[in-house]
Amino acid sequence: MTNDVLIKNSATASSSTESGITRGDEMDSSRCTNLGEDPDSPSSSSEGQLSSTVRLDTAQKTRENLGGAAEKKRRCRGGLRMASSSSDPEKLMAKADKLKKASNNKTELYKVECRLEECYLLFHRPWDAAKHMESAGALAKELGRWNEVSDFYHRASELYRECGRPQPASDALAKGASALEDKAPEEAIKMYDEACSVLEEDGKEQMAFDLYRAAASLYVKLEKYADAAAFFLRLGAAADKCNAINSQCKGYLSAIIIYLYAHDFQQAQKCYNDCSEVQAFLNSDQNRCAMKLLSAYEEGDAEEIKRAAQSSAVNHLDHVVIRLARKLPTGDLQAIKKELAADDGEDSLDENDLT
Repeated sequence: MTNDVLIKNSATASSSTESGITRGDEMDSSRCTNLGEDPDSPSSSSEGQLSSTVRLDTAQKTRENLGGAAEKKRRCRGGLRMASSSSDPEKLMAKADKLKKASNNKTELYKVECRLEECYLLFHRPWDAAKHMESAGALAKELGRWNEVSDFYHRASELYRECGRPQPASDALAKGASALEDKAPEEAIKMYDEACSVLEEDGKEQMAFDLYRAAASLYVKLEKYADAAAFFLRLGAAADKCNAINSQCKGYLSAIIIYLYAHDFQQAQKCYNDCSEVQAFLNSDQNRCAMKLLSAYEEGDAEEIKRAAQSSAVNHLDHVVIRLARKLPTGDLQAIKKELAADDGEDSLDENDLT
């Protein structure tokens, strides 16, 4: 009796197993039929594996793309994390500003400004990014990071130009130049030059007058007198385009005085002759002052040079030029007089040469 039960149970289990196998085969067959494939075909197996691989690759790429976006958001860290709940740029920037105001640590403020620039660029707001680059440049100066001062102000200028705003772009370069005058004067001069060029390219030379003067003054401090005179002549040319006659004539007289201070009488005389071709300068008080100075040099009259250097035309020049004028005459006046006499003698011989 027991054996019969066991046999019966075994048969039932066997039947169930066969039914399960049959149903599984039917399902596989149905699946393959739906795909239009032979279930026993080897290509069916390989194509199935390929499909699985494609799905895995697609999923992997999706995860990578999501990871890249998340990484881009994490760039605004240090209290500026862009969670999904704070993806609004206005809220993010307000949060950053609060963090900036709450911190008295200049190093932390410096880091925040740098990150704010990244955030604003992420939201395609170059104007705001430029503002924070200027702030970062000012903080870099306070922290003594002189190499970074120029970089930040240059970056700010580039961003302003992207906005089509040449005046703020020039101002950013000028601020950087001013910050670097004492620690990196050569770099400061380059930035002043670039600031002038930005305005010149936009036809706004009248906005660059102070920049020409600042660069020339810095050249004088470095005792690069020829370069200083060149910047004053550049000022004169820019003023000519703007019909700013007074600034033009002051620029020309300043250049002549600088050449005289540098013991370069020949260049001063040449500069005077070139500038006198401009009608506005020819009829000006600055021209008359320059003529008195040159005549006194030709005569070797030191007292007359000092009187000319005290004239009202000189008193209205930049302070750096006034200081140089007050020190005139410099150099050997008698040597200059002899040299001029020798040149006059050669010219006289040439005029009488009939051969």
